[in-house]
Amino acid sequence: MQVIKVPGINGLGKTVGCEKAGNKVISALSDIRANESGKKIEKEGLDLEEIHLDNSNLELTNKLIYENSFEGFGRQDKIIFLGGDHSISYSIVKAFKDYFDEDGKKPFLAVFDAHPDLMPALKEPTHEEWLRKLIEDGFPRENIILVSVRNSYEDELNFIRENGIAVVDMKTLNEDVEGVCDMIMEKARSADEFYISVDIDCLDSAYAPATGYSEPGGMTTRQLIYMIQRLKLLKNFKAADIVEVNPDKQGGEMTVKTAAKILAELI
Repeated sequence: MQVIKVPGINGLGKTVGCEKAGNKVISALSDIRANESGKKIEKEGLDLEEIHLDNSNLELTNKLIYENSFEGFGRQDKIIFLGGDHSISYSIVKAFKDYFDEDGKKPFLAVFDAHPDLMPALKEPTHEEWLRKLIEDGFPRENIILVSVRNSYEDELNFIRENGIAVVDMKTLNEDVEGVCDMIMEKARSADEFYISVDIDCLDSAYAPATGYSEPGGMTTRQLIYMIQRLKLLKNFKAADIVEVNPDKQGGEMTVKTAAKILAELI
């Protein structure tokens, strides 16, 4: 398994600071001796890389993320990407789809996020638009599930309805987290390759305050870890990202530690 730092940001100035998260999260891994399955965590032994980016040139940034991700999928059995804000997921997941498309394989995407990120997209999609742009570029909408969404624009709600995108709200998740996880696993198994995208704001702001758009009423850290621990066991699980951690914001240390914990459970 490889861990790749992707310090990309495109949040129209609202996500400045997220580019520092990768280094901070890797540093915080030093405090984790082993994950909950008993696997020893050795920061020095990680297969660690970074995509070096110039966030003032978004077209080049997206090109570099896409090309490096595409190459990585051909080289590695599993990859964890550390953002950056959620805009990086557009180029990574597009590369994921395109790489496996060459073999006729069907992708599945589970997104843990307080927001659907389905606003009408700019040419270089921001962290609020990346998923809509990905769908418009051909990712199969029936193979996407959104988990923990609890604050959406009207345009996004309309897009969800018109495109039949599966959404698990917090009320449903809270009532039956095991059943929700069973359902996601069943859907993911029906595809060939499985990708998990974790926006740290899927968590309640009490657990992860240092993010661009923290939202109350979200998942507990325990709920997310439970789901990650099960989902990563699927044989077709190939990649994940952890995004929107902003060490510069209040509560940065706790949020970074939470991201490091999630990373440890994915390793």
